[in-house]
Amino acid sequence: MIFRQLFDSESSTYTYLLASRSGGEALIIDPVLDKVDRYLQLLEELDLKLIKAVDTHVHADHITGLGALRDRTRCITVMGEQSGVDVVSMRVSEGDTIDVDGVSLDVIYTPGHTNDSYSFLMGDRVFTGDTLLIRGTGRTDFQNGDPRAQYDSIFNKLLKLPDDTLVYPAHDYKGDTVSTIAEERAFNPRLQVSSEAEYVEIMENLDLANPKMMDVAVPANLKIGLRQDNLEGLGLSLDCGEGLGQLSDPSLILVDLRDEKERDKEGVIPGSVHAPYPDLDEQVHPGGMLHELARTSGRRIVFYCAYGERSAMAVEAAIEAGLKDVCHLAGGMEAWKAAGGPVA
Repeated sequence: MIFRQLFDSESSTYTYLLASRSGGEALIIDPVLDKVDRYLQLLEELDLKLIKAVDTHVHADHITGLGALRDRTRCITVMGEQSGVDVVSMRVSEGDTIDVDGVSLDVIYTPGHTNDSYSFLMGDRVFTGDTLLIRGTGRTDFQNGDPRAQYDSIFNKLLKLPDDTLVYPAHDYKGDTVSTIAEERAFNPRLQVSSEAEYVEIMENLDLANPKMMDVAVPANLKIGLRQDNLEGLGLSLDCGEGLGQLSDPSLILVDLRDEKERDKEGVIPGSVHAPYPDLDEQVHPGGMLHELARTSGRRIVFYCAYGERSAMAVEAAIEAGLKDVCHLAGGMEAWKAAGGPVA
C-alpha cells in the first residue's frame, strides 16, 4: 500500500495520495493547485498513473488542483452529487464507492460544513474533509453550512465508526497529522456536548473571519469543467439531438467510457460498446480494440460518459493516437436523458 499525506503550508491543507502498489493506479484527495507540480513529480517517482482526483467539497481556502491535474494527466475528476461545480467527470452519492486498482473508498455524505461535504472510508481510516477535524470541526457559517446537519454527520455517522479508525482531515492548523475516532469522541472540545442544541449554539457563536482566499477560491473552484465547446467548433462534438437521429446509423460506434457501477446505476445507450476510460490509451493505440475497429470498419467512433468530460478527453487522446473519425456526445448521459434519449 502506498499512502502519502502531503501538506500545503499556505492553506494548511492535507492532500492524500493513495495506491495499492508501485507501478499501479492512484487516486488523490483534496489536491491544491499550487502543489500540482509536486504531485506530478511524486507520481513519476513512485511510477504511478493518476486515475482519479477527488475533492471532499468545494473549498473556500485554496484553489483546487482538480482541473490542472485533469488537464495534465487526463485523470477522472470526482465530487459529490450536491456539488455546484460546473462539470466533473463523476458525481458520487452515499453508498457509492470510488475505485482504482487495489483501492476502494466508501462514500459517506457528511454535510454541515458545506452542503456538498463528503467523507471517504478506506478500511482502517477515514478522510473527513472539513467535517471532522483533529480536536475541532469545520465551520458552518457559509456555503450552505448547517450546524444541525453537521451534528448528525458527526454523531450519527462518523462517530459510529470503530474506535480505532484513523481520522485524516483536510486541514490542520496546529501541526497534528492524524487522530482516531475514539480520541475525537473523548477529547475534541466541540464534541463534549449533551445535545444537538448545545452543539448548534457553539457553532453559531464562533465569530470567525472569512477565509482570506474565499472570494477568489470559491468562484474558481466552481468553474473547473473542461470546455467542451472547443470540440464543437472543431466538428468533434455531437449534440444529443443529432445523436438521437443517428442512433441507428450503422456507420457510428457508440463507446461508453464509464465504469460498471455507473452503467448499472444510470443505464446505457442501447447498442453501445463498453471501453472503461482508465483503459483508453491501450484501446486507441495499435492493437487496441477501438483502434482496430476504427481501422477495419471505417466507422465513426462517438465517445460518451456521464457529463462529457471524459469523452472530450477521449477525443483528444484518440486523435493523438492517430484515429481520424472520432467525436463525443456533448453533455454525456445527463444531456442524453434530458433530451429523451433511450436508455437500456
